[in-house]
Amino acid sequence: MKALVFHKPKDVRVDTVQDPAIEDSRDVILKVTSTAICGSDLHIYNGVFPQPRNMVLGHEFMGIVEEAGAGVRNLKKGDRVVVPFPISCGTCHFCSSNLPTHCENSNPEHYGPEGGLLKGKGGALFGYTDLYGGYSGGQAEYVRVPYADYGPRAVPDSLTDEQVLFLTDIFPTGWSAIDWAGLKGGETVAVFGCGPVGIMAMKSAWLRGAGRVIGIDTRQYRLDMAGVTAGAETINAKETDAVEMIRDMTGGYGADVCVDAVGMEADHGFLSKAKNLIQGEVGTMKVLGYCLDAVRRGGTVTVVGVYGSPYDNFPLHQWFDKGIKLRGGQAPVHNYIDHLIDLVAGGKVVLEDIITHKVPLSEAAKMYDIFSKREDNCVKVVLRP
Repeated sequence: MKALVFHKPKDVRVDTVQDPAIEDSRDVILKVTSTAICGSDLHIYNGVFPQPRNMVLGHEFMGIVEEAGAGVRNLKKGDRVVVPFPISCGTCHFCSSNLPTHCENSNPEHYGPEGGLLKGKGGALFGYTDLYGGYSGGQAEYVRVPYADYGPRAVPDSLTDEQVLFLTDIFPTGWSAIDWAGLKGGETVAVFGCGPVGIMAMKSAWLRGAGRVIGIDTRQYRLDMAGVTAGAETINAKETDAVEMIRDMTGGYGADVCVDAVGMEADHGFLSKAKNLIQGEVGTMKVLGYCLDAVRRGGTVTVVGVYGSPYDNFPLHQWFDKGIKLRGGQAPVHNYIDHLIDLVAGGKVVLEDIITHKVPLSEAAKMYDIFSKREDNCVKVVLRP
């Protein structure tokens, strides 16, 4: 089969690789009908997360069941499903506690309580390095889906792939950012990062009763997308002091909720990069710093942008003085996906309006380059195997 394969940083290619096969009674083999490039894939592409061997990438995908293991009784050949990006068994201590991203069984070689950079990781993710299980991803013609009696969800035939594809990751991730904040209605929500996850957080904020939604970014085309698709007020942080503007917009208090939808790969300068080398850090936590500045006293900051290393000078004093509630992590997609499917099917939310590029899988390597360089006003890429 054809698949997008990571070889080394900045080098991904569509190669011919071995077809997947059933390895466990709870597996299914999925014929992929649509897959997408996620901003998190760029962490591997750019060498931020180490991956020493070739790997099929991709954790946002859906398709049609081609073959089902003997233990999978809820799915059959021909079923059309969307697949959560975390690989979770559904039966361990953490899965049973509604914490599927911390599954004890899906990532046995690297799992542990530490949560460190190179050891003690959480549950596995599709196509996301050996540290997260080493499973082949879904930017391919076919993919093996473990624990398929727990993860994949059948989707209505009345909905197109584009309408439901983002239930794999970015919509549940954006939803998590808002759900963790515990909105009661009428709050001002400021989302730092107007990429796909940030826009999904903005859509989710409206669905959960926000009174005002503000999107912050440094690229105008992304701000324009947030305004059109999520109805957000926008701030170009390259042209103005975003924190001061948020305070001005909220009577000097700051936003009730700030969402970091950027993470460690925010733009940062030479001195910051030099500091990374000296202190063993990866990327920057400056966007999290902006969130802590811009949130009101007693407010909430949620983090769904990815961070992969410790950072010196974390503003612990500011968190303490302002009494900020801080929460983040990988989205527990399994907990939300059924409700989110209903929202899409009921016409309560539109997801596909952020797609800027739809191309065949054969063009995936070119689109990685474009997406990474932020060219051609690229917000979201969908690939067709």
